[in-house]
Amino acid sequence: MMKKIIIYLCLVLVFSSCADGQPGQNNQFATLPKPAAGEAVATFGGGCFWAMSEALLELRGVNRVISGYAGGHTKNPTYEDVCTRNTGHAETVQVYYDPKLISYTTLVDAFFYAHDPTTLNRQGPDEGTDYRSIAFYRTPQEKQILEQEIAKINLSKHYPAKIVTQVAPFSAFYPAEKYHQGYYRLHLDDNAYLTSVSMPKIMKMRKAMKAQLKPEFK
Repeated sequence: MMKKIIIYLCLVLVFSSCADGQPGQNNQFATLPKPAAGEAVATFGGGCFWAMSEALLELRGVNRVISGYAGGHTKNPTYEDVCTRNTGHAETVQVYYDPKLISYTTLVDAFFYAHDPTTLNRQGPDEGTDYRSIAFYRTPQEKQILEQEIAKINLSKHYPAKIVTQVAPFSAFYPAEKYHQGYYRLHLDDNAYLTSVSMPKIMKMRKAMKAQLKPEFK
């Protein structure tokens, strides 16, 4: 038993995003784009944003996804700040999409299938409030959709446990550092965390949302 515990702790240290956050890099923040004409915006947090940003970007109708931080009280936090869990922020993604091609409801479904929304403050080896499952709404209609989709998925028994996703009003989103943007595609061949933790989430989402994927991902 002790040997298994030691192995598990080693895996946590190796695969934790914050442990692999590359501190000391140039902390230049990404630019937060303004929505283009006809674009809508949605914001979700489902564990490490490396996986979530890639998963949602693969959906037909999604134009851009920016990784960042939301849900807390600190303005313009760095990755290292968020990792202290003193900012209140979660790793999140901001999705820019064409509502004529993909609905908010479809985005919400993909979000719930791209991570495990039943584990409180945890995604696989990543543990802490910065990895919590959280969905932000901008309108009463979006709040209603989130609550309806949670009830629907709970009723379907897709997950063995109840969804614990926090549903919260949107207030602010702070873009993460430039090196976090598009991280999955840039480092898939040289980062064990991506292949061991991120890739299974993306494959799970692809399977659940096959009809809504861009052609190259089907």
